[in-house]
Amino acid sequence: MSAVTPLPQERRLVTAIPGPKSQELQARKLGAVAAGVGTTLPVYVTRANGGVLEDVDGNSLIDFGSGIAVTNVGNSAEAVVARASEQLAAFTHTCFMVTPYEGYVAVAEQLNELTPGDHDKRTALFNSGAEAVENAVKIARAYTKRTAVVVFDHGYHGRTNLTMGLTAKNMPYKQGFGPFAPEIHRVPVAYPYRWLTGAENCAAEAAAQAIDMINKQIGAENVAAIIIEPIQGEGGFIEPAKGFLPAIVEFAKANGIVFVADEIQTGFCRTGQWFACEDEGIVPDLITTAKGIAGGLPLAAVTGRAEIMDAAHAGGLGGTYGGNPVACAAALGSIETMKEQDLVGKAQRIGEVMLGRLRAMQEKFDVIGEVRGRGAMVAVELVKPGTKEANTEVTAAIAKACHAEGLVVLTAGTYGNVLRFLPPLVMPEHLLNEGLDILEAAFAAA
Repeated sequence: MSAVTPLPQERRLVTAIPGPKSQELQARKLGAVAAGVGTTLPVYVTRANGGVLEDVDGNSLIDFGSGIAVTNVGNSAEAVVARASEQLAAFTHTCFMVTPYEGYVAVAEQLNELTPGDHDKRTALFNSGAEAVENAVKIARAYTKRTAVVVFDHGYHGRTNLTMGLTAKNMPYKQGFGPFAPEIHRVPVAYPYRWLTGAENCAAEAAAQAIDMINKQIGAENVAAIIIEPIQGEGGFIEPAKGFLPAIVEFAKANGIVFVADEIQTGFCRTGQWFACEDEGIVPDLITTAKGIAGGLPLAAVTGRAEIMDAAHAGGLGGTYGGNPVACAAALGSIETMKEQDLVGKAQRIGEVMLGRLRAMQEKFDVIGEVRGRGAMVAVELVKPGTKEANTEVTAAIAKACHAEGLVVLTAGTYGNVLRFLPPLVMPEHLLNEGLDILEAAFAAA
């Protein structure tokens, strides 16, 4: 078993970004990979750990993306590599539905313990976030014997047919791919920055509007599940105004509706808590997880109240690769790393540094309309100065400038005007500040 070789935690540029070898590989990609599979920054990575990515040209880039909130424990975390390597040498697959293995059970036990609430829980494992959300809908429908599903403006839940229907944003996720699954209903979310009567009215008014729409247009008695991200990811890191989520949870509970927290992007210490819904003391009936669960290996889960999870008939949940033994081993290593290295505390510290620096930038650059986020899930929304009109051009320009200087950043937002930052939770603070220096210089030059 080979040990992890740590990479120097430094930014190093030896070619333009992307370099010649990456450009050669990108040419091969264009000739071999479907055009619909886009690439944010075509630098081809050979090694990564801590807070850096090393590419084929020898450049070392600062990673503010974590593979979209996946490598919370960093790339090639020692416990992940050790456990996954040991499992890889033992066996790679049997299918848990055919001949099971302990790793799946151990991951389920960990999730039952870690997720909010002290009620009796059960877990089922899958491959991707979209699969987890689909199965949460199946489970909720089996339990309630109802069909309608309620989701929210600006929400993102995946790229399969059902989860495209659940997702709010058309381009690039839905355009040309319909028709979508029926019985999906969308209601307003409490988006403080863009609430017309002001952030102070946002929670109460948005909750009242959402509940009124459910009652009048669907009928609460027909709703199987209400699904929401506690902080909306692709929608632009929108944190619903305080009080909105508890009001929706209360309504769901009063009407026998399964409340599903989609924590696929927010889970596993990312927001400075194990799960983002803990912030307002919310205990979901079901919680979906993926991304940060297994240090980069494909794994997802639905965890929830035992009586709800057990409503699906035997054989009704599963999948050939769901809870793959190597991915389960990696998840156990990832959870071990989160606990031993206090990644909840590290995410909180990253948030302190980033929010402080970004709010100082907001004072200097009037293109920054809002700074928001929790822990190591932070974003800035860019607008045309003096307005709240989305500034997509500057957003793209800032991202491009950061990429050229060796800083990986991601964009997001329903209006395409949000820069989002998701550094690995193990990132050294000097790299975090260097990345913010690059970002500040990009704003100064914009």
